Amino acid sequence: MRRNGAGGFSLIELLVTIAIVAILLAVAFPSFEGSMRSNRLATSTNELLGSVALARSEAIRNTRGGGVCASADGQTCGNDWNAGWLVWTDGDAAPPYGTLTAADTVVRVVNAHPRLVLAAVDGGGAAVSSIGFDYRGRPMNGAAATFNLRPDTCPTGQELVRNLAINASGQMVNNKGACP
Repeated sequence: MRRNGAGGFSLIELLVTIAIVAILLAVAFPSFEGSMRSNRLATSTNELLGSVALARSEAIRNTRGGGVCASADGQTCGNDWNAGWLVWTDGDAAPPYGTLTAADTVVRVVNAHPRLVLAAVDGGGAAVSSIGFDYRGRPMNGAAATFNLRPDTCPTGQELVRNLAINASGQMVNNKGACP
């Protein structure tokens, strides 16, 4: 009797193949997770740098000021940078400058990434929810601020902390730091 040439995989061959794939995935997953964490951090850092630069340039362009603030709804300023932020430009010629009012125009709304932790503090360590810029692109009242950005799970010793400092002239400096 002749045997048909069409055959398949035996159960043993299939189990060996699945075991090899499982081992390869177990080795590759931690590296992939680290890459995703690093890319997430770089994207949010660039988004924040771009938002502050936009707020500064809008403040200079319209000669009345503008700013960036924490915002959960994309329309009003709030206190939690982890919910997102918005960039606005002053639309009226009357004070208060550097504070979002009904006459101002929202230029950009950014939703923060849920796997990152973002906070802003002033020179004394107090929380900051808004940073206004005057017509020269300098922070209002010369108040410098620092944004602290890090992943929600930050492996000890890895350089995944970003400190983005706004100096008195309104420029941002990006410093890397290690996870605690």
